[in-house]
Amino acid sequence: MEQMTAVVSGGSSGIGDSICKHLLDADYKVISLSRRAPRFEHDNLDYYTVDLMDLQATQDVADEIAAKYSVTSVVNNAGIVNAKILEEATVNDLHGLTNLHVGAAMILTKAALPAMKEVKFGRIVNMSTRAILGLATRTCYSGTKAALVSITKTWAMELGPHGITVNAIAPGPVHSEMFDEVVPEGSDVSKALADLIPVRRIGIPDDVARATLFFLDPKNSYISGQLLFVCGGSSVGSLIDGGLKAAMAASD
Repeated sequence: MEQMTAVVSGGSSGIGDSICKHLLDADYKVISLSRRAPRFEHDNLDYYTVDLMDLQATQDVADEIAAKYSVTSVVNNAGIVNAKILEEATVNDLHGLTNLHVGAAMILTKAALPAMKEVKFGRIVNMSTRAILGLATRTCYSGTKAALVSITKTWAMELGPHGITVNAIAPGPVHSEMFDEVVPEGSDVSKALADLIPVRRIGIPDDVARATLFFLDPKNSYISGQLLFVCGGSSVGSLIDGGLKAAMAASD
């Protein structure tokens, strides 16, 4: 197979940044979409600055990419937590995260389908979250990320006959700019949260990136419609202790 081309939303920081680097190391052509430019340069890295909550702007970028590249892989990674308790969350918050987590994923994936169907090969990975199991202050975030899991299973059924697999990943607490702003690395809250996780550490973006590359691997053609928790075991059982609810609420 010729060099593969991957579109990664939210590719300029955190998990997305790591996914882009791992893909480049694997000799992919990578196209990063984010509100800001990537932090590094590479001969095989292109990027588009776009607000993925703006569905028209996202559609315009998706059309431009589809006209220029034959995309083989799409990683719908972009996400924003927007933590609020129910009384403070608004329908506008829900609409914004629906646009970002669901609408942008639909637009970017649909734009890539003609090229994938032409070669009867494609890989799609949707980034969900451990918070779909329930986490205080995550009404809009967990709801829209949970929708991606159901969508993953539906797309797997529709696209499987075309050689396209669709899978989802649900990260647990992972050190990133967004996470560390709420739970500073090395803080007492961070240490308390790590103690709740069976592997006794908070994840790093590379943990999720490696799982993403597993799903994107052309050899893994018999895995589709699945959700993989990359969470250090934090999705197993009830790990929320009354004295540490604040720490869990600050995590993903």
